[in-house]
Formats: sequence, C-alpha cells, structure tokens
Amino acid sequence: MLRRVTSNHDTDALPPDEETEAILAAQAGDRTAFAKIVSAHWDRLFRWLFQMTRDRHRAEDLTQETFLKALVALKTFRAGSNFRAWLFRIGHNNFVNLKRSQRRTTAVLPDDAPDERGQDDPAATAEDRETLAKVQAAVRALPADFRAALLLRAEQDLSFKEVAAVMGITEETARWRVFKARQKLVQLLEPENEVRP
Repeated sequence: MLRRVTSNHDTDALPPDEETEAILAAQAGDRTAFAKIVSAHWDRLFRWLFQMTRDRHRAEDLTQETFLKALVALKTFRAGSNFRAWLFRIGHNNFVNLKRSQRRTTAVLPDDAPDERGQDDPAATAEDRETLAKVQAAVRALPADFRAALLLRAEQDLSFKEVAAVMGITEETARWRVFKARQKLVQLLEPENEVRP
C-alpha cells in the first residue's frame, strides 16, 4: 500500500533533471526510482485531492489510486514532459470517477489542520482562522469544475496550459474557469452574501 504521512511543504521535490532520471529508471522497472517520484509528488497531489473531496480518507485513497495507475501507465509517459500535469490528470480522472459514483461528498476539515503563521497574538490568530474558514467555505461552495481549476492554479501553481492538460480542457476554458471562480469567490465573500463555515 502506498501510504505516506503528509507535511506542509514539498521538501522532497526533485530538480527537473533528477526527476527525468528517476522517471526513466522507473520506466525501466526500478521501484526505488518510482518511490522517489511518489515521495516528490505525494504532498501536492494529496492536498489538491483533499481540497476537491473535502475528505482526508477519500483523498488518501485517490492519491494512492493515482500513483498505482501512474505506475501501470508509466511506460506511456514521455520523459521530459510535464510529469506533474500528467499525474494530476490521472488524479483528476479518479476524482471525476468518484464524483460520478457518488451523489454527494461530505465536507470534513482535518482536526489537525496546521497553522503555518505561528502567530503569538491569540486575537489575531482567531481572526485569521475565522477569515480562513470563510474563504474555505466559499471555495467549497464553488462548482466542482471552477474549484478544481482555481485550486490547480492557486494552490498547485500550475500554468493555465497545465491546468488545461490536467482537466482535459482548452487553455482558454481553464482561464475562464479560474476567472469565474475568482469572480464567484468575491461575490460569496461580500458581507451580505457571506458563506458560513
């Protein structure tokens, strides 16, 4: 089973040349090289799938399934291409399949969600948490396609071209979805329309 404890940072990210080497080795059957690839991409993929599913266990399952499917299809991947976009496309397809098989997902935030700011002022921290909760609720209220595009762009720092590749849409549609998602967030966060966490 592919289980990994997630952290707040992708400290295991591989430089592009090293990633290409690991991919080529993994394509040749080197399981250690594939483990290195998993380690480099696990956290980002998990965080994105968690944002999409809103459920830690489902996100873990989808992350594992994505890496297993990537392992099976690895020989078809063209080394030197954008591996992260390819991997996220597999993850997106897994999410879409899950969504099709379920009518509704539950909104569950992890109890151990980290506070990266490390502020000492309890009032400021409480206010920040409240603001963050409002933003998270507004993001959850977005339509799934808008939410996926926005999170890939904002959280995963993918280009519009990469967002398009992951989601199987045109670059222009990716731009439009991110724009509409941001527009909808502004509307949802206006005081009179505010979504409650």
